[in-house]
Amino acid sequence: MPVKPVTCLSDLDSALSEAGSKLVVVDFFATWCGPCKVIGPKLEELSNTLDFVALKVDVDNAEDVAGKYEIKAMPTFIFFKNGQKVGEMVGANAEKLKQEINNRM
Repeated sequence: MPVKPVTCLSDLDSALSEAGSKLVVVDFFATWCGPCKVIGPKLEELSNTLDFVALKVDVDNAEDVAGKYEIKAMPTFIFFKNGQKVGEMVGANAEKLKQEINNRM
């Protein structure tokens, strides 16, 4: 499943609602962030092989979303299930990201 961009809080709320009980992984990134450019394709790859919903939030374009979740470093991944935050991971470690996703599915 392709990674969907989120541009505002209402986009995120809709995506979380549509996902139901499925795991949702939100990647908070910046276009100028080197590690974000490395981990982005890995998230895409994982979303094509594992059954979860992947979303991307550009912190510079969706400041309301980044502000609500108090994003201070990129990349930050926030995990949701049933519309509720169930975890968070900071950094571009692909193996750790895969492990975090598998542990929450």
